[in-house]
Amino acid sequence: VSIGNICRSPIAEAVFRKLVTDEKIENKWMTDSAAVSDWNVGRSPDARALKCLRNHGIETAHKARQVTKDDFQTFDYILCMDESNLRDLKRKSNQVKDCKAKIELLGSYDPQKQLIIEDPYYGNEKDFETVYEQCVRCCKAFLEKSH
Repeated sequence: VSIGNICRSPIAEAVFRKLVTDEKIENKWMTDSAAVSDWNVGRSPDARALKCLRNHGIETAHKARQVTKDDFQTFDYILCMDESNLRDLKRKSNQVKDCKAKIELLGSYDPQKQLIIEDPYYGNEKDFETVYEQCVRCCKAFLEKSH
């Protein structure tokens, strides 16, 4: 989960989906991404995010959506990008009766200990590449720990 669901979280979602597909375990995982805010609902990911993924042979058809109460009751994990996302999600989860999702920073799984995945929106292509590399490291580590 990220603030607008057009840069970081769609990259993480697409990376994770490719990992589980490559390992032939995609039927064991329900993967999605969402936003804390409602700014970009219905929008495709940022063109730079799509280009970055495409450079790595990954396609995504994701459309931005906002996180819902159901998400907290349906998903086992909600992994987010930075401290403000974490704070917002924990606050939202407190309003949900039977929250089963474990809310964590995706970066907490990074073997290189880069806890925060910075928003590349105001950056350049290199910043999107950094996000991609962080997502690959974190998603691999998360997958190893959780299955």
